[in-house]
Amino acid sequence: MRAFVVTAPGEGGVTEVEPPVAAAGEVVVAVERAGICGTDAEFFDGSMPYLHDGHARYPVRLGHEWCGTVVETGEGTDPGWVGRRVTGDTMLGCRACRRCRSGRQHLCETRTEIGIRGGRPGALAERLAVPVTALHALPDTVGAAAGAMVEPGGNALRAVRGADPRPGDRVLVLGPGTIGLLCAMFARAAGAEVHLLGATAASLGFARSLGFGNAWAAGEVSALPFDAVIDASGAAESPARAVELVEPGGRVVCIGLAGRPSLLDTRRLALKDVTAVGVLSASPGLAGTIEQYATGAVDPVPLVAATVGLDAVAAVLAGDRPGGGAPKIHVDPRR
Repeated sequence: MRAFVVTAPGEGGVTEVEPPVAAAGEVVVAVERAGICGTDAEFFDGSMPYLHDGHARYPVRLGHEWCGTVVETGEGTDPGWVGRRVTGDTMLGCRACRRCRSGRQHLCETRTEIGIRGGRPGALAERLAVPVTALHALPDTVGAAAGAMVEPGGNALRAVRGADPRPGDRVLVLGPGTIGLLCAMFARAAGAEVHLLGATAASLGFARSLGFGNAWAAGEVSALPFDAVIDASGAAESPARAVELVEPGGRVVCIGLAGRPSLLDTRRLALKDVTAVGVLSASPGLAGTIEQYATGAVDPVPLVAATVGLDAVAAVLAGDRPGGGAPKIHVDPRR
């Protein structure tokens, strides 16, 4: 089968590989759609930390945002999964340690991550093997584009849950990229008044096109009090900025990861009585994301700029942005 493989920094392409076979407790999924994210770009340019701390090494088969149809089940797996449209958890814990047994498999010390960590092949391929325990069925109302947005949506939903907005609360999101915009959508669905802070006119203009009229440039941010601030920017300065902007007694959520350490004066955190929340992984937010997509409370499809084939992935990872101002590029491996 065809799969996209990164072999070294800046080097990768479509390769013929052995198709997966469902092991015991697994299924094989025919991939319908997969998303390209910033983590994939970091693998392509060599900056991904896992490459430097031993959790990953080249060659890497990328792709952790996906949906598709189950076409094969392994031993001990319900054959009723065959033919069902699914997406799945990226984080695959050992299922035996204290964290896994308490439902926190996304924090398992020995976890693998689909398309990211531990050599587990990803979804930028025609087929993907996945443990049945990681599957989430997709209802008919969640199409291919939305199905491949469940994983980033799960991260964003968890960030909004961490912000804990009540109807009428004012929430500021730093960084109007894919995760930031999804945070804004979930916060709006929760009844919050949503503001966004961005760095470029293009990203702010796109946010406004989605109905977020309160989209600010760095020097123009409103002086209104913010009950919660979500940092989805990936800028090292943003956590300190979030604590500066949030109301005393408010909540700061960090979901963006900077390429260098962030400096935060924890005295300010304490003296403002701020609750700080960190978010790693979509795992606990996947089911809720599917539910909100299915009901139409949140529609992620406008965030998808274009859908390309596997042969275009290298160009996208190198910086090509087909399709206009939306932040997300999807891949249909069948093309």
